[in-house]
Amino acid sequence: MNEALARPAVVSRISELIGYTPLFELCRTETGSRLLLKLEMYNPTGTAKIRMARQMVLDAEARGELRPGGRIIESTSGNTGLGLAVIAAERGYTFTAVVDHHACADKLRAMRALGTELVYVAEDGTDELATAAREELAEDMARGQDNTVFTEQHNNPSNGVGYFPVAHELHQALDGHLDVLIGAVGTGGALCGTARELRTLMSGVTVIGVEPKGSIAFGGPAHDYYQSGTGTPEGAEIGALVDYDLIDEGVKVGDIEAFATARAVARTGLLIGGSAGGVVHEALTRLPALPPGTTMVALVNDGGEKYLDTVFDDDWMNARNLLAPAVEREIDETLTKLRRN
Repeated sequence: MNEALARPAVVSRISELIGYTPLFELCRTETGSRLLLKLEMYNPTGTAKIRMARQMVLDAEARGELRPGGRIIESTSGNTGLGLAVIAAERGYTFTAVVDHHACADKLRAMRALGTELVYVAEDGTDELATAAREELAEDMARGQDNTVFTEQHNNPSNGVGYFPVAHELHQALDGHLDVLIGAVGTGGALCGTARELRTLMSGVTVIGVEPKGSIAFGGPAHDYYQSGTGTPEGAEIGALVDYDLIDEGVKVGDIEAFATARAVARTGLLIGGSAGGVVHEALTRLPALPPGTTMVALVNDGGEKYLDTVFDDDWMNARNLLAPAVEREIDETLTKLRRN
């Protein structure tokens, strides 16, 4: 078996379970083009972001910035915090997550269960995204503190490096035959980190970035959105890891289409997160027009279990005018047709 696709039969650290995630063929066209999902929810904590959480901590240790008994601080909407919570617990650090009420409640509860100290940037319970305020508070908390690191995921090069193994996993699993890589763009680490390493392994891969409508990485207009853990909201700086030289095309998908896709995919037996729904929606839109025999891989960065109280809850969706049965039916029909091939 290829080395990158194997792990020891028995491990002694949770971090040794990171990676080696499966590829799932969601559908294919009559011409043999196929959409494969890289199911990152099979990492510990159910998310890709534990990959970069580990890398940020290891690199901070290597630089001497983090020593035994130290403290990690990060601004997070949930998934990065979950990854850092695991790595901190495993390596004996204290972890403080600066959060807002936009984050899914299950992510916050899970971080607390893992021993994380939660610091809310605002206590009034608003569910507005507060990325800029969170990052400012996290930076202030770390400033001048000994043996304390603000990992600063949006501008930390280790974020992108943490996803280099994804490229090797894809290269080996597909024997180097990969035509299109599509993924969400938040910090930029997952898509651009994977793409950067892929380009050292193979040529000719088209890279497509997806952000929510309302995000500003691919231009305006800016407005609120509910896709969690992705995009760049108004007032926040575009992360240094968003490398436009690595992204061949940037597109936007609205909350309605993203969430309708996640709900439709769930009816095939697979729970994916809301932002992953946006990625899959764009991939499904493009798949029929691709040249025969094309292999497209969508990075599915987390599962849907964290969104049972939001994306998969009709009352929550209705309260925000996001429930769209007609859009769901259209996606259901598309999936049914493509999954017959």
